[in-house]
Amino acid sequence: MPIYSSDSDDPHPSHLVPTRRFLAHNRPMHAILGGGKVADILLWRDKTITGSILIGFTLIWSLFEVMEYNIVTLLCHISMNIMLILFIWSMGAGFVDWNPPDFRAFMISDSTFRWLCGKFNSMLVKFFEISSGKDFRNFFLAITFLWILSVIGSYFSSLNLLYLGFVCLATLPALYERYQNEVDYLVRQGNQDMKKLYNKFDTEVLNKIPRGPAKQKKKF
Repeated sequence: MPIYSSDSDDPHPSHLVPTRRFLAHNRPMHAILGGGKVADILLWRDKTITGSILIGFTLIWSLFEVMEYNIVTLLCHISMNIMLILFIWSMGAGFVDWNPPDFRAFMISDSTFRWLCGKFNSMLVKFFEISSGKDFRNFFLAITFLWILSVIGSYFSSLNLLYLGFVCLATLPALYERYQNEVDYLVRQGNQDMKKLYNKFDTEVLNKIPRGPAKQKKKF
């Protein structure tokens, strides 16, 4: 959808001012998200995998929130079904030309554990760097974000909040990548409107507040 901007009321025409991005960078969204498999999933590069994950999370959310399934009951039913499948597979391998199940195929590799531990350690390092107060801006933003998240969490259950966060992660980056120019235009117009509103408030309200003469300090 093409966007046409009017510069008649803007003291700095858009063709003279560099385009401001919503995320304040010029890198593509895929690079911002890490450029790996996770970025491919979040940006729907592989629609089959992303759609399957989204459907899986939706089914899990429906089981617990809509059907009010208990997590212990669900885990027991899943374990029983897996055990029955492995039992039939093992018993049937002696009568039919099947290969018996190999337990090594179900084992989690050491590289996966190392990757998870590395991610967890990097998160801890980042947490301590922010908490140390070396960058006050990031510290203030982190505290504000956690406070807002705590307020939102008081109105939702944990599962609903996790599901809502996952749906946002699975949709918002892809939508922004597709409609990046439109979003950047709306953000730029919003910034201009906020500046005009503040200037009007400053002119009509703040500047009309009477101010007394500045007191001079006595010299001894």
